[in-house]
Amino acid sequence: MKILICAPTSREYRAMRYALDHASQLRHDYDLVEVGIGKALSSAGVSRALTLATVKYDMLAVIGFAASATGRKQGDIVMPSRAIHHDAIIPEGFCPEITDPRNLVGRDAETVFTGDSFVNGDIIREVKQRFGVECGLFDMEIAAICQVAELYDNIPVVAVKYVSDVPEDGDSEHSYDEFADAHSDFTPLLERIDVL
Repeated sequence: MKILICAPTSREYRAMRYALDHASQLRHDYDLVEVGIGKALSSAGVSRALTLATVKYDMLAVIGFAASATGRKQGDIVMPSRAIHHDAIIPEGFCPEITDPRNLVGRDAETVFTGDSFVNGDIIREVKQRFGVECGLFDMEIAAICQVAELYDNIPVVAVKYVSDVPEDGDSEHSYDEFADAHSDFTPLLERIDVL
């Protein structure tokens, strides 16, 4: 397969670049692009990469760090099976192209909730209550990247994320930074993608 790996931040890009450069043998063929942080910038970055590509990609892989609800711990690697915008407050059925969940290639029966801000414990508790879930990941790109993938002939999307912080347990942006600084090699994430 030909897979485009999408890294939101330069830190995540460097960690995956290191993993790709030091891999001894890979089953798939990979390109790596830094797409930017947040829904608008990552959507534009992925759109630009797909438009300029001279090949057709079989899959998009979104990698990096994500916050988690209670139930996961820092360092867990999660491959969620669906994505949804948690900050799109729109009446049900009014705008399904935004509010409907997107299916991912992931193996974990978990949802990643995408929004344009870092989350804290209060936001996570509100999202869990609104969506009727006990667990979940929180990021700023995946649901938006899924929408772009749909526009480009429904390219499948897989997300592979390290849990960097658990805000309900008291973690903060400092916890995220410390964890991210200590994980500069994304070989474990690459290995999860390469077995697909």
